[in-house]
Amino acid sequence: MSKPTALIKFKAKLSRPATPKGAAWTFLVLPAVASAKLPTRSMVTVEGSFAGQPFQATLEPDGQGSHWLKIDNVLREAAGVAAGDSVALEIAPVEKEPEPKVPADLRKALASNADAKATWADITPVARRDWIHWITSGKKAETRGKRIAAACDKLACGKRNACCFDRSGMYSKGSMGAPEAAE
Repeated sequence: MSKPTALIKFKAKLSRPATPKGAAWTFLVLPAVASAKLPTRSMVTVEGSFAGQPFQATLEPDGQGSHWLKIDNVLREAAGVAAGDSVALEIAPVEKEPEPKVPADLRKALASNADAKATWADITPVARRDWIHWITSGKKAETRGKRIAAACDKLACGKRNACCFDRSGMYSKGSMGAPEAAE
């Protein structure tokens, strides 16, 4: 049985992203000392409190060895905070990673390939999340389509994880990272 991770407590500044202009959501970057207490530099789902409000979310790697968190308006408003505020958080990794939301185009492709679907059903939620992230991180629709086809081919051959995918964002050129904060 694994030892539960201690509660990680910290404060971080809430920012509005520079793009897209007029974005309704906000974000924060975890302090390096808080991020270092997490079990991985890649995506990790946590639960805890955001300015006293309970939440569960998946932290994204910032490409600098830390993590960032997107805050939706519902949580931000419930906490009574705004962009520019310093917010107190208490987090811990979840015991079991939740199932990722499978995009409709990938779901359709898997449904039409029994071997790929069988491997998909047999891999972990973290591996499924990595496949989804690799597919959706392509900037062009054409790239996404190619990645879906490649993923289905690889899954059909029994490949269980996305190859050559930098889960931390530290070694890829800008494909992962925290948003730039608006001035």
